[in-house]
Amino acid sequence: MNLIALLLMAAPQGGEAGNPLFAFLPFIILLLIMYFLIIRPQSKRQKETVTMQSSLKKGDKVITSGGIHGVVEGEKDKDVLLIKTAGETKLHVSRSAVSAKKD
Repeated sequence: MNLIALLLMAAPQGGEAGNPLFAFLPFIILLLIMYFLIIRPQSKRQKETVTMQSSLKKGDKVITSGGIHGVVEGEKDKDVLLIKTAGETKLHVSRSAVSAKKD
């Protein structure tokens, strides 16, 4: 091989090593972006849903995750609601199955 080619391929001698923080900076920025655009809003929506589900009371109009529209008639126990749908139909539905509250 040519001596010039060997010298060009050799690692630089005596150069200062770069700060390792700069090597991880793109990953840190990516994680921050994911946190503020994905994780934080999702946890906020989850908290709002749990608050809404725990505040349901008799007379509230609700929509279940299965798409059933009804009115809360009462509670069977802490985690089960009695929902009245069309006519005299009443359903026992888990509180966590309520996805929205209609106004």
